[in-house]
Amino acid sequence: MQTNDITWYTLPELSELFDLKVTQVHRLIEERSLLALRVDGVLKVPADFVRDGAPLPELRGTLTLLADAGFSDDEALRWLVEDEDSLGTRPIDALREGRKSEVRRVVQALGF
Repeated sequence: MQTNDITWYTLPELSELFDLKVTQVHRLIEERSLLALRVDGVLKVPADFVRDGAPLPELRGTLTLLADAGFSDDEALRWLVEDEDSLGTRPIDALREGRKSEVRRVVQALGF
């Protein structure tokens, strides 16, 4: 995965953006409202996973489906930010465009 093509937030940046404590941002990750990856040793969240100063609401259920389909967190993050032929775009872009049901159908069809 090309991490240099992604804009990232650190947890302290998200803490400020969300007006939450860093521990509360960790909780959002634990609850699968967000997904984080270590980039250069620092835990970061793709900026595309955030909208209007909060986690993208469509992300949580999608992350749950990806986990249920056998995806690790790294695999789920990679799948969300890389082009998906069946969607004609990156899944995260489709989610941001309001195509949640379509994205989730694709995840269910993957069914590892």
